[in-house]
Amino acid sequence: MRKGERNGVDYYFLSAGEFRKKIENNEFIEWEEVYKDHYYGTLRSEVFRIWNNGHHVIFDVDVEGGLNLKSQYADRALAVFVMPPSIQSLESRLKQRETETTESIARRIGKAEKELKTADRFDKTILNDTLAHALADAEKVVKEFLQR
Repeated sequence: MRKGERNGVDYYFLSAGEFRKKIENNEFIEWEEVYKDHYYGTLRSEVFRIWNNGHHVIFDVDVEGGLNLKSQYADRALAVFVMPPSIQSLESRLKQRETETTESIARRIGKAEKELKTADRFDKTILNDTLAHALADAEKVVKEFLQR
């Protein structure tokens, strides 16, 4: 949990054991053990709650989760790969946040290098060079998808 985040509001923070139990009960639309005993996933109940309220769901998942969702929902889903300008730029951004250890930055950079090789498997790629450009591109891509 990062500073300012609240359980049940920003995310649901579960122990590894609680997470594994929910996996056994098929409670996730997607999930992944990103690092040893560090799981991330999307609860089916949350997605259905949002849909039942007449809203669309936007997922912020890693590459594996995005590809998994795309395989489940095909043309009903828009898979967008957000790409850093470079690995060096990504590393600099992570360091500037001052929320990561040297080890976690190295781990994330290693993962990012592998993930960049999958960008062509997504429907759209957005270059996150500047926040304003990336946001404008994301808005355009999502509007086009929702209007079809």
